[in-house]
Amino acid sequence: MADTIQIEVAYALEEVQYLFSEQVEQGTTVAQALEQSKLLQELPGLVTDKVGIFGKLVTPDTILREGDRIEVYRPLKVDPRDRRRQKVEEERKAAK
Repeated sequence: MADTIQIEVAYALEEVQYLFSEQVEQGTTVAQALEQSKLLQELPGLVTDKVGIFGKLVTPDTILREGDRIEVYRPLKVDPRDRRRQKVEEERKAAK
């Protein structure tokens, strides 16, 4: 039997967080781990376009190491630059 490693798969919504501990074969990629993860069993339609390991964006072909935590990121509701512009505009109006 091939050696296995322990990883975690995480996804967070505003109201609920998912964190699954998984065992995968050594040499498994992020994409392969997600395909067989409990997360996608729980949320089968989840889009996993943007993922990271401990806050750093990675590609789906990244090889996992012992203890890695795959984080599936949600799309942003508002672009941070647009939000900042909006806030500055509001502050200018309030100052008048």
